Amino acid sequence: MQAISDTADGTKPGKTSRKEHLSPDGKWKSFPKVPHLLQYVGTGNYFARVKVNGKLIRQKLRPETTVYSDALVRLPDFLKKQRKSKRHVKGAPVYFRDARTLYETDLDNDHTVADSHRNFRKWCVKSLLKNWSGLDDLKLAAIKKESCREWAKRLSEKVGPQYFNNVLGTFRAIFKRAGYQPEDNPLHEIKRLGIPLAPPQLPESDQFNQLLEIMENGGAKHSKNCADLGSFLAYSGCRLGEARMVKWLDVDMFKGYITVHNLKTRRTKNYRPTRQVPIIADMRRLLERLKQSNPRPEDPVCKVSECEKSLARACERIRIPKLTHHDLRHLFTTRCIESGVDIPTVSRWLGHSDGGALVMKVYGHLRDKHSLHMAAKVVFNQPNPKAIP
Repeated sequence: MQAISDTADGTKPGKTSRKEHLSPDGKWKSFPKVPHLLQYVGTGNYFARVKVNGKLIRQKLRPETTVYSDALVRLPDFLKKQRKSKRHVKGAPVYFRDARTLYETDLDNDHTVADSHRNFRKWCVKSLLKNWSGLDDLKLAAIKKESCREWAKRLSEKVGPQYFNNVLGTFRAIFKRAGYQPEDNPLHEIKRLGIPLAPPQLPESDQFNQLLEIMENGGAKHSKNCADLGSFLAYSGCRLGEARMVKWLDVDMFKGYITVHNLKTRRTKNYRPTRQVPIIADMRRLLERLKQSNPRPEDPVCKVSECEKSLARACERIRIPKLTHHDLRHLFTTRCIESGVDIPTVSRWLGHSDGGALVMKVYGHLRDKHSLHMAAKVVFNQPNPKAIP
C-alpha cells in the first residue's frame, strides 16, 4: 500500500491548505506553530532562523528540502548545533569561580527570595565545593559530562536523595547564570533521584490523648506548657515557627478563627502575609483554659517555643513511632480529610497557594482503617425491600 506523503506546506493531500503567513514583501512564509522555520516562496526551500547571543542566524536547511515533514525532522538538529557553538560573549565568566560569584551575588540582591532559601542555597554551594575538590579553579569549558557523571555517582553513594537533588539543582543554576543553554549544560543529562513520600505513622485519637497526658505530667518545669504547644500544633496545623508568632491579639474567639502570620517572606504572585485558621472545638477548649490566666493581647499563646524532647519521651512511653513538630501538622491535615473537609479548604488552612496539589501529593493519604470504613459505604446493588425471602 502506497504511503501518503505531506505536501510542501505541511497539509495532507485532499485537505484545504493552511492560511499562509507571508512577510510584507511576500517572499517568506512563516509557521506560527514552528517559530524557527521559514520557507522561501520563490524556490520552496526551507530555512531555519534562530537568535544566538543576540545575533539572528538564518540558514538553508541541509540537505535542501522542499517538503514540510522533512524540514521538521532536520530543524531540531540545526538548532542544537547552533546553540552548542557558543560564541564568546564579552564579560561572560570563564572560570567556575566567576560563575559561582555571579550566582551568589544575584542571590543576595534578589528581594523576592526568603533569607532561609538564600542561606540554604549558599549551603548547597559549600557542599558542592567540598565534594568536588578544585572545582573553583576549573574553566567552565573544561567541566565535561563524564566528570559530572563521576561526581554525581560519588555523591549519590554518600548522601540521601534530597541532599543530592538540592546540590545538583544549585550546580545547574550556576551554569545557567554563566549563560549556558540547557542542552549545553554538562549536567543536563544527570537525573534527579526519586524521593519516596512515605506518610508518617500517626497516632489514633486515644493514643494522642494519652500522649498529651504523659507530656503534661512529665514532672519538668514546663511540662504542661509543652503539652499545650503540642495540642496547639495538632489543632491548628501551624508550622512550629508560625505557632511561636501567634499572640492573643491574633485570636478571635467570637468570629472563630486565628490569624496566622506567614513565615515565608518571598513576595511572589500568590504570596499572602496572613491566613485564617478556624478554631475547632478542641482548640476552643484549649484557648478557653489558657485564657483563664488573663494574658495580655501582645503575649504569645504558647509559652514555650518547642516541645520535641517532651514529645519524643511520651512517644517512647506509649511505644509509638517518634513524632516531630511537623508530624502534628500531618496529624491535623489527616484528621481534616478523614472528617470530610474538602482538599482546597484544607490547603487554604495550611497556607498553601496551589489549590490543593501539595495536599493531594503529601497529605492525601488515609489510614487503612478509615479507608475500609469508607469502602463499607460503597453499594452497587440495593436489596429490593418488596422481595419475598
